[in-house]
Amino acid sequence: MVKIDEQSCIGCGACTDVCPQKILYLDGGVCKVTDAGKCESDKACIDVCPMDALEVS
Repeated sequence: MVKIDEQSCIGCGACTDVCPQKILYLDGGVCKVTDAGKCESDKACIDVCPMDALEVS
C-alpha cells in the first residue's frame, strides 16, 4: 500500500510516470492515489521521488 506525505510532495510527477499500476496522479500540484489497495509494492515511485514523500508498506 502506498502512502503520500502531501506536505513534502512538490508535485514533480516523477512518481506518476513510473507507477506500473497507474494509481498515482497529480491534483492541485500534489500527488494523490486513486486506490492504495492496488499498489503492488514494487517501490518504483519511492526510487524516483526527490522529496522522499512516498512510503510503501
